Amino acid sequence: MPDCPVEVTLRALRGRWTTLVVRELLGGERSFGDLADALPALSDKVLSDRLAQLVASGVVVRTREPGWPSRVRYSLTPRGHALRGVLEAMWAWGAGATQAAGGPSAP
Repeated sequence: MPDCPVEVTLRALRGRWTTLVVRELLGGERSFGDLADALPALSDKVLSDRLAQLVASGVVVRTREPGWPSRVRYSLTPRGHALRGVLEAMWAWGAGATQAAGGPSAP
Protein backbone atom coordinates (compact mmCIF):
# COMPACT_ATOMS: atom_id res chain seq x y z
CA MET A 1 0.00 0.00 0.00
CA PRO A 2 1.59 3.28 -1.06
CA ASP A 3 2.17 5.84 1.65
CA CYS A 4 2.43 8.83 -0.69
CA PRO A 5 -0.15 11.40 0.51
CA VAL A 6 -1.37 12.02 -3.04
CA GLU A 7 -1.98 8.30 -3.54
CA VAL A 8 -3.84 8.13 -0.21
CA THR A 9 -6.11 10.97 -1.36
CA LEU A 10 -6.70 9.41 -4.77
CA ARG A 11 -7.48 6.05 -3.17
CA ALA A 12 -10.12 7.70 -0.93
CA LEU A 13 -11.72 9.42 -3.95
CA ARG A 14 -11.40 6.54 -6.41
CA GLY A 15 -14.27 5.53 -8.60
CA ARG A 16 -16.71 7.37 -10.75
CA TRP A 17 -19.25 9.46 -8.80
CA THR A 18 -17.27 9.50 -5.53
CA THR A 19 -16.45 13.20 -5.71
CA LEU A 20 -20.12 14.00 -6.41
CA VAL A 21 -21.21 12.04 -3.33
CA VAL A 22 -18.70 14.01 -1.26
CA ARG A 23 -19.92 17.25 -2.85
CA GLU A 24 -23.49 16.47 -1.78
CA LEU A 25 -22.37 15.67 1.77
CA LEU A 26 -20.45 18.97 1.99
CA GLY A 27 -23.92 20.52 2.24
CA GLY A 28 -24.68 18.56 5.41
CA GLU A 29 -25.99 15.25 6.65
CA ARG A 30 -28.07 13.26 4.16
CA SER A 31 -30.06 10.05 4.04
CA PHE A 32 -29.50 7.47 1.33
CA GLY A 33 -32.73 8.64 -0.33
CA ASP A 34 -31.59 12.28 -0.24
CA LEU A 35 -28.37 11.30 -1.98
CA ALA A 36 -30.17 9.11 -4.51
CA ASP A 37 -32.52 12.00 -5.35
CA ALA A 38 -29.61 14.44 -5.71
CA LEU A 39 -27.71 12.05 -7.99
CA PRO A 40 -30.42 10.43 -10.15
CA ALA A 41 -27.99 9.04 -12.74
CA LEU A 42 -26.35 6.96 -10.02
CA SER A 43 -27.75 3.46 -9.38
CA ASP A 44 -28.54 2.45 -5.81
CA LYS A 45 -25.84 -0.23 -5.96
CA VAL A 46 -23.13 2.19 -7.04
CA LEU A 47 -24.25 4.76 -4.43
CA SER A 48 -24.15 2.07 -1.75
CA ASP A 49 -20.67 0.98 -2.90
CA ARG A 50 -19.35 4.56 -2.93
CA LEU A 51 -20.74 5.26 0.55
CA ALA A 52 -19.18 2.06 1.91
CA GLN A 53 -15.85 3.02 0.32
CA LEU A 54 -16.01 6.51 1.84
CA VAL A 55 -16.88 5.09 5.26
CA ALA A 56 -13.94 2.66 5.02
CA SER A 57 -11.65 5.56 4.05
CA GLY A 58 -12.67 7.58 7.09
CA VAL A 59 -14.28 10.28 4.95
CA VAL A 60 -17.92 9.57 5.85
CA VAL A 61 -19.63 8.39 9.01
CA ARG A 62 -22.76 6.24 8.80
CA THR A 63 -25.24 6.75 11.64
CA ARG A 64 -28.22 4.49 12.18
CA GLU A 65 -31.13 6.25 13.87
CA PRO A 66 -33.36 4.20 16.19
CA GLY A 67 -37.01 3.65 15.42
CA TRP A 68 -39.11 1.80 12.94
CA PRO A 69 -38.24 1.87 10.22
CA SER A 70 -34.72 2.71 11.19
CA ARG A 71 -33.07 5.47 9.21
CA VAL A 72 -29.48 5.71 8.17
CA ARG A 73 -27.82 9.09 7.81
CA TYR A 74 -24.47 9.91 6.23
CA SER A 75 -22.23 12.85 7.07
CA LEU A 76 -18.66 13.87 6.49
CA THR A 77 -16.04 13.36 9.16
CA PRO A 78 -13.59 16.20 9.84
CA ARG A 79 -11.28 14.37 7.42
CA GLY A 80 -14.09 14.42 4.85
CA HIS A 81 -14.72 18.14 5.33
CA ALA A 82 -11.01 18.72 4.68
CA LEU A 83 -11.62 17.47 1.11
CA ARG A 84 -13.47 20.71 0.27
CA GLY A 85 -10.20 22.43 -0.65
CA VAL A 86 -9.06 19.40 -2.65
CA LEU A 87 -12.29 19.35 -4.65
CA GLU A 88 -12.18 23.11 -5.19
CA ALA A 89 -8.60 22.81 -6.49
CA MET A 90 -9.65 19.96 -8.80
CA TRP A 91 -12.58 22.08 -10.05
CA ALA A 92 -10.29 25.03 -10.77
CA TRP A 93 -7.78 22.84 -12.56
CA GLY A 94 -10.50 21.16 -14.63
CA ALA A 95 -12.11 24.49 -15.49
CA GLY A 96 -8.74 25.78 -16.68
CA ALA A 97 -8.21 22.70 -18.84
CA THR A 98 -11.72 23.09 -20.30
CA GLN A 99 -11.09 26.76 -21.12
CA ALA A 100 -7.77 25.91 -22.74
CA ALA A 101 -9.57 23.38 -24.94
CA GLY A 102 -12.22 25.97 -25.89
CA GLY A 103 -15.08 24.42 -23.87
CA PRO A 104 -17.42 25.83 -21.26
CA SER A 105 -16.14 26.83 -17.84
CA ALA A 106 -19.35 27.15 -15.82
CA PRO A 107 -20.81 24.26 -13.78
